[in-house]
Amino acid sequence: MKATLLIELLTEELPPKSLAKLGLSFHEQLQKALAEAGFIAAANAGRWFATPRRLALQFDECLESQPDRVIEKKGPAVAAGVGADGTPTKALQGFMRSAGVEFAQLEKLNDGKAEYFVARIQKTGGRIDEHLSGMVEAALKKLPVAKLMRWGAGEAQFVRPVHGLVLMHDGRTVAGEVLGLPSRNVTRGHRFMSVGVIDIARAENYEAILEKEGRVIASFDKRRAMILEQLDRAAGSLTWLRDDALLDEVTALVEYPAVYEASFEPEFLAVPQECLILTMKANQKYFPLMEGGKLTNRFLVVSNMKVADPSHIVTGNARVVRPRLADAKFFFETDKKTPLSARIGKLSRVVYHNRLGSQGERVDRLIKLAARIAGHLGADVSQAERAALLAKADLVTDMVGEFPELQGIMGRYYALADGEPAAVADAIQSHYQPRFNGDALPQGHVACAVALADKLDALIGFFGIGQIPTGDKDPFGLRRAALGVLRMLMETPLPLSLPELIDDAAAGFAPELFTGDWRAASVDFFRERLRNLLRDAGHDHRAVDAVLALDPSRIDQVPAKLAAVKAFAALPEAEALAAANKRIVNILKKSDGEAAATVDVALFHEDAEQALFAAVEAAAPGIEAQLAAADYRAALKALAGLRGAVDAFFDGVMVMAEDAKVRANRLALLSRLAGLMNRVADISRLSS
Repeated sequence: MKATLLIELLTEELPPKSLAKLGLSFHEQLQKALAEAGFIAAANAGRWFATPRRLALQFDECLESQPDRVIEKKGPAVAAGVGADGTPTKALQGFMRSAGVEFAQLEKLNDGKAEYFVARIQKTGGRIDEHLSGMVEAALKKLPVAKLMRWGAGEAQFVRPVHGLVLMHDGRTVAGEVLGLPSRNVTRGHRFMSVGVIDIARAENYEAILEKEGRVIASFDKRRAMILEQLDRAAGSLTWLRDDALLDEVTALVEYPAVYEASFEPEFLAVPQECLILTMKANQKYFPLMEGGKLTNRFLVVSNMKVADPSHIVTGNARVVRPRLADAKFFFETDKKTPLSARIGKLSRVVYHNRLGSQGERVDRLIKLAARIAGHLGADVSQAERAALLAKADLVTDMVGEFPELQGIMGRYYALADGEPAAVADAIQSHYQPRFNGDALPQGHVACAVALADKLDALIGFFGIGQIPTGDKDPFGLRRAALGVLRMLMETPLPLSLPELIDDAAAGFAPELFTGDWRAASVDFFRERLRNLLRDAGHDHRAVDAVLALDPSRIDQVPAKLAAVKAFAALPEAEALAAANKRIVNILKKSDGEAAATVDVALFHEDAEQALFAAVEAAAPGIEAQLAAADYRAALKALAGLRGAVDAFFDGVMVMAEDAKVRANRLALLSRLAGLMNRVADISRLSS
């Protein structure tokens, strides 16, 4: 019989930041187990539910008894399974015992690589009661839980104590025990608004009866959508500050959401809005209300209680947030009494890394590196030095000590309060940017100089001491730093050489500190980040490979080169020239340095080589001028005019002639041609 299967685990409050992940993982594990056992179809996705106090699953069309099946077990290879006398070896005997079959029942199969024994076992389908509790136990052990806990006198372990278990098929309770709890057909609803213990008559009624009698919206996605709709409606003409991570968290904190508006005293708006927003979101899980991009003294609360008169909820939340805002106001006013410049000395007592020194030592390196980069950019060097000097000073303020997320942001406010130039203050804030994928880049050359210095110092310092990211481990955020450097160079754009920047950053460290080939490792690291960045942006992988094959030092020129390669690839001559270039590269590699230093026209014997040389020499000045003007598209287009001469050369000229001088001269001609063809990109990479 097919019917709805229900599984529910009733718990104490689950970790809100990981609730959705737990629900999805629980669903994935049970769906896979039930499908593999034959109780549901592989395409039966079912439904998952997750509230602060429960994880639950529903699968329609679930069989009460699994169908009879033939289980196939692969055994040892035939060569290893039978001895010279034709009797089973010990390996095959062990396999037969485990499979419960005799030698005569074994079959032989060939997978194309080897022939092996296989046992096909007829298995009678069992009832779901025999399997379900074991499947649930196994699924719970695979959930992404960092730390388990025990409760009561038993040995059961889970992320939170479990107090109830529901296993139902249609209207029947499925016998079983999970974490020491027997299955029942009863659950509990909302702590305060439920009618009490809820009897579940039929598995398919679970979601509806829980909402009606228990005042619980079991679906995580449905609760989230309800909260979104209520936030939009409650905000009215104002804008609520959207934060999807916070939205997920409050969805995991409530079972029956209701949104209410509260407010705080306008005097707190004198504090930087970033401080107020962070304390409301991080500490209280509130959604601030904005007007024209500015914070108002109103905010939205997602409550777990829907009541006719919410005044006590509103006043209670306003009362709770007030001390937090008062703390922020106190920190801000206290911090402003001490200029940032007076805090710099404290940085020498803050450890940056045990092998890379203190924050004070790091600031000394940043000053020199930022000044050098600013000089390259033609920016105000003194402002870059000043911004680098003050960039880390807010780390020792009370506000940043309480809210580390505000580092840089508070530095800007304090710098402005100290009377520092706007360019210096802005650079202090934006030198951490981009903080994440898609974040805004620093604006202005002073800010870019300090931001580049900050990221390059970290990258080269950690690469120098061998702290290179491996796998998914990147404790110092070096991948993010590298992407930030590349994005600034490419998108701003900045006319700087990446290899020179690497050398400038390394100059700030004692040479004996660095070990291994750190420079090659860092260059490779940047190259791979750039490759991934360009491919993620939708650029053709062949064009990306062609441009990066030349190891461009000027990252700001890469987009124009990619655009030029794309335009060149669309020309009718492109494929033939790319193939010819590939052939030329291979010939030059195999010639092992036989090419002459220059081309000698007196050694030409064929009209085709004379014609190719003339075409190359005629095109070269224009191409060089176009390259100098960074008109890469025109330079590559000019190469298309060489196709006829190139085709004729390969049709009529034997490059590897017997005469050594003629051969060296022809190789020199090809080397000259390859040098001209591969100035923008290695176009041989475009050959299919």
